[in-house]
Amino acid sequence: MTKATAHADHHIQRLMELINGFRTSQAIYVAVTLGIPDLLWDGVVACDRLAFVTGTHPGSLYRLLRALAAVGIMQETEDRGFALTPLGGALVSDAAFSRNAWAKFVVRPPLWAAWGNLLHSVRTGETGFRLAHGQDVWSFRADHPEESVLFDRAMREHASGIAGEMLSAYDFTRFGHIVDVGGGNGALIAGLLAACQQATGTLLDLPHVVAGAGDVLEQAGVRDRCKVIAGSFFDSVATGGDIYVLKSILHDWDDREAQHILRNCRRAMSVGATLLLVERTVAPPNQGAEVKLTDLNMLVNAGGRERTSEEFTALLAGAGFELRATTHLSNSRFIIEATPNGVNPRGMSFAGQHEKRIC
Repeated sequence: MTKATAHADHHIQRLMELINGFRTSQAIYVAVTLGIPDLLWDGVVACDRLAFVTGTHPGSLYRLLRALAAVGIMQETEDRGFALTPLGGALVSDAAFSRNAWAKFVVRPPLWAAWGNLLHSVRTGETGFRLAHGQDVWSFRADHPEESVLFDRAMREHASGIAGEMLSAYDFTRFGHIVDVGGGNGALIAGLLAACQQATGTLLDLPHVVAGAGDVLEQAGVRDRCKVIAGSFFDSVATGGDIYVLKSILHDWDDREAQHILRNCRRAMSVGATLLLVERTVAPPNQGAEVKLTDLNMLVNAGGRERTSEEFTALLAGAGFELRATTHLSNSRFIIEATPNGVNPRGMSFAGQHEKRIC
């Protein structure tokens, strides 16, 4: 074999891995849905035993597990036994930094069907989710509580890790009242308030989303310091906050809707308050595959988009904010700090009423 042939074979092999990537994601989804990672938490279990406990066909289950062992999720032992690898350990439901709920959520039939309509989204700019299900993703989850619960669990997994990163990277001890706009079931605000004993908080999200927030806040020991508001950030945002946090909110919406959310925040804020966005930013050309694939997910499902730093600057300016600083977290996420620019969204000048805080 010549060097040129070997080089071509390498690229073809890599290309085939990309083309066939859906097979791995489906295999992980099936294993997690069956509860296999939790069953392997204590060590090696024979495939026949796993099949009995999960009510599956032994031969077919073995074929699934040996494939996952081949990609590094599990380790196959003699006599068809299986154990988790450190990589697969993150699929255990109660593991630290678990991605169990995410694996269940992202390859479930509703999102799987939406991604099947990517071609339609690229041709029309419309969401594949609406084509597949006849309604937008938010209405769908409101009408299908089981999907909403799983989505909330997946978001909670991410929020539990990101709260620690945010606290390490940004000083929240300066603020007396934290408003979490679109904060889901309260995982993020619970983490922030648990670390900031001086602060009180407000959680705002849709009624079916915040229905379980009381338990989350109670478990964190902050229930008495956090007010829960069932409502939409498209209608209004709570006043009285020293800092307004929007984690992974704007990427769900197009520019017009994102500015509407920001303007409602601006109307609720005093000039001395701070706006904090936690979002991914799109990398320069030929870099940042994960963010750019997430951007396609926004196109297909929610109808939103990931944005460049320049696009965030313009979006904020259009809603009455000035970008003050950005702080890099992990996985292309950034804390984007902004303050009111002295002009509210209706055009009324606030100049001279308060001294603007420079961070």
